[in-house]
Amino acid sequence: MNDQTAPDSATVNVRIKAMPALYSYCKILTDYLFSIIFLLLLSPLLLILAVFIRLSGKGPVIYTQDRIGKDGKPFSIYKFRSMVFDAEKGKPFLSGSGDERVTKAGRFLRKYRIDEIPNFINVLKGEMSIVGPRPERSFFISQIIKSAPQYIELHKVKPGITSWGQVKYGYASSVDEMIERLDYDLFYLKNRSAWFDLKIIILTIGTVLQGRGI
Repeated sequence: MNDQTAPDSATVNVRIKAMPALYSYCKILTDYLFSIIFLLLLSPLLLILAVFIRLSGKGPVIYTQDRIGKDGKPFSIYKFRSMVFDAEKGKPFLSGSGDERVTKAGRFLRKYRIDEIPNFINVLKGEMSIVGPRPERSFFISQIIKSAPQYIELHKVKPGITSWGQVKYGYASSVDEMIERLDYDLFYLKNRSAWFDLKIIILTIGTVLQGRGI
């Protein structure tokens, strides 16, 4: 695989790499087994986190948000609540490092990406994979495709908990940044493999341990 860290500008005609059946089956099996083991091992910590989040302010411990998944199908993503209750009434907003809606507990959760642990529930439901482009909301997708229609190619695979775009670019706090990050996700689709997935997971672990989340 060509380990390109600054991919060329994306084109509308993106050739998605055809994956061997063995890779596809192994990816699904790995997703399910790792998610089950991970959630079971962390269950005591998750209970402590639930109390921690509950004490941080009004609102549910886990909240759901509508995202768009494979084949353009909507699903509800699960996350630990990191914002104040009802932070997104009305028009959706993207969150950045200085977002005042994020609670003190939420800043810690985001720093180490702990808020995304409930995403593993989505993996077990078959809505997400461990590695794949991060899913976005329909509101922002409609804006992205006006400038970058190739974004729709991301819907040919399951969205992921972590991605090449996440580890090489990071979180996007604007539509323009989402479009910039898109090149990395398209590069993944054209070069995905078991080794590439493993590399993304290793880089993600490094990001988490160093507290280089949002």
